[in-house]
Amino acid sequence: MDGRHDTAASRQATRFDAIQGRFDPWLLGCMLALAALGLVMVASSSLAIAESRDLSPLYYFNRHVMYLGLGIVLAAVVMTRGDIRGIEQHSRLLPIIGILILLLVLVPGIGHTVKGARRWVSLGPIGFQPAEAVKLVLIVWLASYLARFSEEVKGTWTAMFKAFGVAAAFSVILLGVQKDFGTTALVLAITAGMMVLGGVNMPRMVLPALAAIPLLALMILLEPYRVERMVSFRNPWADPFGSGYQLTNALMAVGRGEFWGVGLGGSVQKLSYLPEAYTDFIMAVIAEELGFVGVCTVIALYAGLVGRAFWLGLKCVEMRRHFSGYLAFGIGLWIALQAFVSIGVNLGLLPTKGLTLPLISSGGSSILVTCVAMGLLLRVSWEFERARRQVALRREASMPNTAAAPVAEATKPVQPAATPVREAASVAADALAEAGDRTRATLARLLDRMPRSAGGDAARTRRSRIEPSFGGASGQ
Repeated sequence: MDGRHDTAASRQATRFDAIQGRFDPWLLGCMLALAALGLVMVASSSLAIAESRDLSPLYYFNRHVMYLGLGIVLAAVVMTRGDIRGIEQHSRLLPIIGILILLLVLVPGIGHTVKGARRWVSLGPIGFQPAEAVKLVLIVWLASYLARFSEEVKGTWTAMFKAFGVAAAFSVILLGVQKDFGTTALVLAITAGMMVLGGVNMPRMVLPALAAIPLLALMILLEPYRVERMVSFRNPWADPFGSGYQLTNALMAVGRGEFWGVGLGGSVQKLSYLPEAYTDFIMAVIAEELGFVGVCTVIALYAGLVGRAFWLGLKCVEMRRHFSGYLAFGIGLWIALQAFVSIGVNLGLLPTKGLTLPLISSGGSSILVTCVAMGLLLRVSWEFERARRQVALRREASMPNTAAAPVAEATKPVQPAATPVREAASVAADALAEAGDRTRATLARLLDRMPRSAGGDAARTRRSRIEPSFGGASGQ
């Protein structure tokens, strides 16, 4: 019996371990659609710029394809070989790793300056921007921190400010060394958003916000070019060939697109009028060539991607897979905020800032890190689906085997149904037997009291005759 039980248990365990997950088709579809649109728009927006710089017309497109291909390979490795639990276990040192990555730009021979900003490190023939990697490093660490100290973060100021302290350390290096105001604001916004999604009450977020806003305002005032951007944002047409040049050309591109756009490849502003048309201002080219419909399509794809990431995070938290849930929340929040800022800058809703459009804009570091983040998100979806199927199998195994119950009932002997007549007859028979026993006992005592004479012998003879007759009656 024990052997059969062990065999059944081993078979159940084998079946349990053999369950596989599935990548979320909605996430994968939105990612591929955005990446495909990015390929088309980078090719369209970079041709004229490459020729004006005496490069091959497809130079920037080929470069984008190379980085995107490498990013897809990295994403595939994370999707198929990644272990979310292993990442969580090794995430505690990520703040130190992030700080060291940011400080690499100060190492002679590794860090170098591009367009007046020391934000790049050389990795052989490839230039890499550490600030892009720090976004993902921060999200992974925050997800691990919230999974371990969720209750403390909700209830104590110390635990909450520890998370903001790590974000502040990143921000100090980003502002002081790399002078990257846009990434600094994004890092702080991601931290605040993940705190709220982790359960921190909104009133408790007022104090960190009151502390951050004056500091960010001070950072703007200390740099004259940032002040110019704020002034040109209010009225870019006051200096259309100076501080307002980028924004005015972006607005003209958006205005020319109208509803349906001028057609793919028909943009005029990309012909050396719109700076960085294939990176920071690619959304303006999309608006010009594909019109209002194209802009709405891009926004819908981002909404689908972010919404599905939030849904996945919620389901993981409900299943008590907190690290996976917070990781999905953080990646979705990052994509949402960066896409919002990039689109807002192109449409004149926000001051000019150099942030790429995720999965669409050309940019080696951005594409690589975003692809890795998408691989992590898809891995979370795969492990969630696997866990969901395992839970369903466990519930099925714990349920009783109701299919065999009717057969077992059918093999039992049929008992006569109890009726009032049968119950009354049974009671009467029991009463009659009890009365017979009492009568026999009384007659036996009377016969014993008779004199021991001839009459006594006759009495004993009669007694011997009576007892068998009563015994037989009672036995019947």
